[in-house]
Amino acid sequence: MKRKICFVVQRYGLEVNGGAELLCREIAEKMTKFYEVHVLTTKAIDYDTWANRYLNDEEVINKVVVHRFPVEKERNQREFDNINGIFLQGGLTTLREDEWLKKQGPYVPKLIEYLRDHKINFDVFLFFTYLYYPTVVGVPEVQDRAIVFPLCHDEPFLRMSIYRNVFCRPKAFFFNMEQERKLVRHCFHNYSIPALIGGAGVDLPPNIDSHRFYTKFQVQNYIIYVGRIDEGKNCSEMFDFFLRYKKQYPSDLKLVLVGKPMMKIPKDKDIISLGFVSDQEKYDGIDGAKFLLLPSIYESLSIVVLEALSLKKPVLLNGKCEVLKAHIEGSKAGYFYSSYDDFSARMTSLLSDKELRISMGESGKRYVDTNFKWSVILRKLNMLIEYVVSSNTIETSYEKSSMI
Repeated sequence: MKRKICFVVQRYGLEVNGGAELLCREIAEKMTKFYEVHVLTTKAIDYDTWANRYLNDEEVINKVVVHRFPVEKERNQREFDNINGIFLQGGLTTLREDEWLKKQGPYVPKLIEYLRDHKINFDVFLFFTYLYYPTVVGVPEVQDRAIVFPLCHDEPFLRMSIYRNVFCRPKAFFFNMEQERKLVRHCFHNYSIPALIGGAGVDLPPNIDSHRFYTKFQVQNYIIYVGRIDEGKNCSEMFDFFLRYKKQYPSDLKLVLVGKPMMKIPKDKDIISLGFVSDQEKYDGIDGAKFLLLPSIYESLSIVVLEALSLKKPVLLNGKCEVLKAHIEGSKAGYFYSSYDDFSARMTSLLSDKELRISMGESGKRYVDTNFKWSVILRKLNMLIEYVVSSNTIETSYEKSSMI
């Protein structure tokens, strides 16, 4: 009989567009080869409101049993911005951090009730992202069976006392990169908790065709951004830098955006927003681009960077993000920038030198093949799961022998 493992994540589904959530789904589906896999999640699709969209309490997606729980209060952005502003100004008391957590959402107490009532039915619980209510409240309930995938980066929220349980009480961690491990160890001094470094593998579809993308969307000379179009992803600066560059160096170059808009996009003929597209169209689009542009300051891995490198595409990344900087230093497959002048110089270099783009593309492919193969990642995670199971078995046996 297979062991039963259970993933806990704030959103889950084929319609959910998010890096952490997509990584969770990919790993959960791949682990069905080894375990009976369940997921505890919400009925929400969008994180901006956490509105309940899924109707069923339970469904099976690609052999994974998904248990959905209703969010009891939708997110009020004005209320959250207010209390978050108090926190960022240093005025939020420890007592009000719970209020902040609930206003951030998703507030799903029934998920926690299920976790508490059924914890003995699962061998291991795997929590995705440290930031949200299901992880913060859930980890203490099953701490002896908990593996946490923090997916964190250096940001103010790590200073909140509510996160100490997340980082000091689980049985183990599965980090995305070495930079994340160092950050967590430095912040919480939790050196005694075992950890491995995994990340994400890249599965490319077999028939990627850039010409199909050119034909459908009528664009050919472009760079591409893939992900949530959001202030939090530093997209405002991206728009500003790109438009300044186009004014400085006029051409027919376009910036193509793939992802859900969460902010106002400048109305300009050189910025093309496609919204949410299929995975096939995303890969076709990356394949046809000159390079991938990612302005985000806060990333714990960036799957889309790995996808671009797998497609032999160079990347231009924000050097203020240590993880993205590490990808550049490790792969030699692009540039990072820290100012507009950097951005402008790197853009010109990449756009003007086809041989450089080809050489960087080859280096990027080797980097991903060496460091981010699914077979290696899954083997490490299997080791960590079996460690948790065996350590609990030993502890249980010791407790029983002590009672005799």
